[in-house]
Amino acid sequence: MRRGLRFVPLALLAAVLLELVVFVAVGRAIGFGSTLLVVFAVSLLGLVLLRREGMRAWRGFRDSAQAGRPPGRQVTDGLVGLFGALLLATPGLLSGLVGLFLLVPPVRRLARNGVQRAAERRVSSMVAGDLFGPRRVRVRRGEPQPADSQPVAEPTVVDGGRAIEGEIVEPGRN
Repeated sequence: MRRGLRFVPLALLAAVLLELVVFVAVGRAIGFGSTLLVVFAVSLLGLVLLRREGMRAWRGFRDSAQAGRPPGRQVTDGLVGLFGALLLATPGLLSGLVGLFLLVPPVRRLARNGVQRAAERRVSSMVAGDLFGPRRVRVRRGEPQPADSQPVAEPTVVDGGRAIEGEIVEPGRN
């Protein structure tokens, strides 16, 4: 992970340069004043949505915690919404467009699932279960596979329409 962090300054520089190129191109197409007005309006919308998304994320987390449900799904959905609103609030046409896409429900759901999968890969199965609740596992009937470095799912067996729960077992962890 630390090796990837060395590219962050370069990626930020590339994003700023790309924003500048898009700003100049749109400015030439619709005029400099109109482009500034669009950037200002998008940023203002982002600030309004930032507050709304923050309150929504907090309420979702609080409701899950009070109901005794794992809060991870609401937290990741809230983080994606907050990130989208933050991108909208950031002055720039390209960042605003990406932020707007992150607030559209199907795209938001895809991003939330990606964030959840990334979080589950970085924490133990027990912590992931506490955060996101029990995971659904696809099971194939047949001979058991040899244990290797991949997490092994103890099967959820469906017997006559009745599901029998299982758990995720990670080799080397007890």
